[in-house]
Amino acid sequence: MRAVVMHGPGDVRVENVAEPAIIEPTDAVIRVTATCVCGSDLWPYRGIEQQDGPAQMGHEYIGVVEQVGAAVRYVGAGDLVVGSFVASDNTCEICRSGFQSRCVHQVMMGAIGTQAEYARVPLADGTLVKVPGEPTPEQARSLLAASDVLGTGWFGAVAADAGLGKSVAVVGDGAVGLLAVMAAERLGSERIIAMSRHPDRQALARRFGATDIVEERGAEGVARIRELTDGYGAHSTVEAVGTQESMTQAIGATRPGGHVGYVGVSHGVELDGLELFFATVSLLGGPAPVRRFLPELVDLIMSGRIDPGLVFDLTLPLEEAAEGYRAMDERRATKALLTP
Repeated sequence: MRAVVMHGPGDVRVENVAEPAIIEPTDAVIRVTATCVCGSDLWPYRGIEQQDGPAQMGHEYIGVVEQVGAAVRYVGAGDLVVGSFVASDNTCEICRSGFQSRCVHQVMMGAIGTQAEYARVPLADGTLVKVPGEPTPEQARSLLAASDVLGTGWFGAVAADAGLGKSVAVVGDGAVGLLAVMAAERLGSERIIAMSRHPDRQALARRFGATDIVEERGAEGVARIRELTDGYGAHSTVEAVGTQESMTQAIGATRPGGHVGYVGVSHGVELDGLELFFATVSLLGGPAPVRRFLPELVDLIMSGRIDPGLVFDLTLPLEEAAEGYRAMDERRATKALLTP
């Protein structure tokens, strides 16, 4: 089959690799109908995150089940499914507490690679959610978003305790940040401040529910958010980048007693203990437990109440995956969808 393989920084190729097969009785093999490039894929692409040798890429997917292992009970051949970027059993104590991304049996789908024609999904019963009915092309794009960026943005907003009457600031205008805006709006937040310097992303943020746009960064950005919130700072802040600047900005933009949901993959982030002590904010984040939210998100998408697929502004065949990486790296695209 054809699959995307990264050989090193800036070196993405589409190559022939072995087709996946059932290894464990809890596995499923799916025919991938859509996949995409994630912002986190750009860390190794840019050489910021080290990679040992060529690696098959991708962790977001929707597809049709081709075969299942002997122990799989809840999905079967022919089912259209969407799953999280972390495979989980959905039954251990950690999963039952709502943190399936830290399941004691977790398997990171990025280690398997879903930017491919087929993919093996471990722990299929706990990972995959069946899609009811036949999605439109627009709904299919949105279901793909649910596999990671929508679920991650949603977790960011929930972790930040966004809700009725709250002011929410979102640091980061990539797909995750934009969909955190959507989540904050769905959760009933009163004021949603999107931090963005890009007109196209600002427009999409407003479409998703942003009431204010802040272009400033650093101390000036924090000051602007405090100005918009009567000097207090936001009740809830979503950090959706993963850099020192974005985390410092997120904490600084949050009022004492507020909450920060951090879902950007951290690179080089260090927090000063004394500054954190006096910030008096709650921090919750990490790999998003997308599986917790998938049933609700699938329902919202299939009922037409949300359209997160709008974050995909570039669609390419799998063979042109390298252009998808380049476009996102150069910020010519927010998120690239790949069709095997």
